[in-house]
Amino acid sequence: MSILINKNTRVVTQGITGKTGQFHTRASRDYANGRNCYVAGVNPKKAGEDFEGIPIFASVRDAKATTGCNVSVIYVPPPGAAAAIWEAVEADLDLVICITEGIPVRDMVEVRDRMKKQARRTLLVGPNCPGVITPDEIKIGIMPGHIHKKGRVGVVSRSGTLTYEAVGQLTELGLGQSTAVGTGGDPVNGLKHIDVLKLFNDDPETDAVVMIGEIGGTDEEEAARWVIANMRKPVVGFIAGVTAPPGKRMGHAGAIISGGKGTAQEKLAVMEACGIKVTKNPAEMGHLLKSVLK
Repeated sequence: MSILINKNTRVVTQGITGKTGQFHTRASRDYANGRNCYVAGVNPKKAGEDFEGIPIFASVRDAKATTGCNVSVIYVPPPGAAAAIWEAVEADLDLVICITEGIPVRDMVEVRDRMKKQARRTLLVGPNCPGVITPDEIKIGIMPGHIHKKGRVGVVSRSGTLTYEAVGQLTELGLGQSTAVGTGGDPVNGLKHIDVLKLFNDDPETDAVVMIGEIGGTDEEEAARWVIANMRKPVVGFIAGVTAPPGKRMGHAGAIISGGKGTAQEKLAVMEACGIKVTKNPAEMGHLLKSVLK
């Protein structure tokens, strides 16, 4: 059991003919059940060709009709990435994972607005995210597969690098992960912390969760308030950017403190008040999680 993806997931890569798309599709196909999971690619100009045996189709709709793919991963360059997301949504896939960094905010606002107005059922992870992995089953994205280990701890994070850090610590402690989800660092994105926590809460194979946030926005605070009212499993947290000066963007497009809101201190205070154990030292995430397991 897992959330979002498992060994039965069937993936189409949008942007499979680009250098990035090819590199990460190859690495993901070579991980666990990847050879069964990666069934299609999309490039309108190269339909009928293949990438190392993976057939290329003119559209996501065509790929779905022929292969039954239900999840898309997007490596399309920024100018066309929002349109690629919408193409996958229109094909009525279960999930779209957009890795692309640098998509214009206006493009994402339009796509998210259209998804909401049309009440589309497709879930979106990203953009500007490392992807999703269910260890020993399937990886979709750019995360290093070898640091992951099957286990019963869920990981949700806005930061790719800190996802890997938490995962590495959990693996070293022998705990492993049920699923790790990188939600992405852009200000306008798909699934938030709260959405992923709800999935972990309902997953019988997840016993506890590491929630990693960063400055900017209010996603972590909203998730923390939901946790205290609804979460049946222990959650531990870390917030990046304790020393960040107000008004300065820190790495991610969404990581900016404005109007006194979105500081690391504020997020940590809300999380602690909601019963989430937190650490200010990223090297302690694994040990903190281990301490709350019964």
